[in-house]
Amino acid sequence: METITSKIDSSNISFLQFLIIFICFFLNIIDGMDVLVISYTAPVIASSWDISFEALGVVFSSGVLGMAIGALLLAPYADKIGRKKIILISTIIISIGILLTGFCANIYHLIFLRFLSGIGIGTMLASTVSLVSEYTPNRSRDFWVSFILAGYPIGAILAGYLSNYILKHYSWEVVYIIFGIISIFFIPIIYFFLLESVDFLLKNQPKNALSRVNLILKKFDFSKIDSLPNKVNLASKIPVNSLFQAKHIDSTIKLWTAFFFSFACLYFLISWIPKMVTELGLSLELGIYSGTVFNIGAFFGIVAQGYFSSKFGLKKIISIFLIVTFIIMTQIQHFFGSDWMLLIFGVLGFTIQGGFVGLYSVAARIYPTEFRTTGVGWGIGAGRLGAVLGPLVAGILIGTGISISMNFIIFAIPALIAALVTHMISIAD
Repeated sequence: METITSKIDSSNISFLQFLIIFICFFLNIIDGMDVLVISYTAPVIASSWDISFEALGVVFSSGVLGMAIGALLLAPYADKIGRKKIILISTIIISIGILLTGFCANIYHLIFLRFLSGIGIGTMLASTVSLVSEYTPNRSRDFWVSFILAGYPIGAILAGYLSNYILKHYSWEVVYIIFGIISIFFIPIIYFFLLESVDFLLKNQPKNALSRVNLILKKFDFSKIDSLPNKVNLASKIPVNSLFQAKHIDSTIKLWTAFFFSFACLYFLISWIPKMVTELGLSLELGIYSGTVFNIGAFFGIVAQGYFSSKFGLKKIISIFLIVTFIIMTQIQHFFGSDWMLLIFGVLGFTIQGGFVGLYSVAARIYPTEFRTTGVGWGIGAGRLGAVLGPLVAGILIGTGISISMNFIIFAIPALIAALVTHMISIAD
């Protein structure tokens, strides 16, 4: 019998598939806005509350720690209760965290709410990757996974422009209130329009699975099924142990290592670029603009990586992107203060984000449906330990007098390590 997967692989992408893709794309735009808003408002908050570099590093890292917790502990439940439910839950968490940040009274409130928002953001990324990978044909899956994740830098770009505009007319608190309202807007869209994964329904077989599967098949104009396949006896708990089966353990360890070092490099850049630009004597507006240019480059880098990966293979393209990142970061001090600086930030966004996002496609290809979101989530979670350490260590180094150019050289090394480890991961390109 032809499976839903084989039907998807052999058919043109339908309107419903595009709907799923674009809902997940816009959800990642929201993710990007809500992650990067702290970087764009940090200089104003630091000035208003007289916060040190070290304390600001804790604020940055608290959000990333929340993302790690979300990816590790909440995202895997998408393999138990469904992708759609977890995406809905994560959007509610993000909305609450961002909205309440606008009412913070002190840095402790800010740290907690960045942590809470991070939990939802970390959960969202893993779940959308799994859902889109299960609704797109094998021939273009890597491109579409990269495409939805390209929403992330677009969100960061919008965050930069909106933050800059709002900060000119209102306080930084208003930025978070507006962003929280935008996030809330997507809750009914998810509830009414996002489809659950058919692969999940067939293999996990929750209540009313057969009728739910047939309703989705009808929407796709696929033939209905009379009965569900034999259910695989899955563990009652989240199948984390499956990641360490003999078949997957080598790829799991290498994936986690690549995520860890690429996250450390990436979050050093996205957290500190606006602040470092202002420290170089440039205006707050130019600091925000530099982050925007970085994310414009990121969008094109992610799309380009997805295209070239589908042509030449994931590992090769990811490694090339990350090696170029290493080279640029070790030479960036030659461009400080020059007219080329903003362009260099854009190229950096192109290479580091393009290479980094490819790892999500690697994760989706390593693991089967039964524990795909768990695999993606734990890869992200392990990697986010690097994202926690990156901004925190950078804050300490800058606070102790280490030059900005030396920080770039230090954080270039993780990009090189990630490139080498990625090349050694075993996947079917």
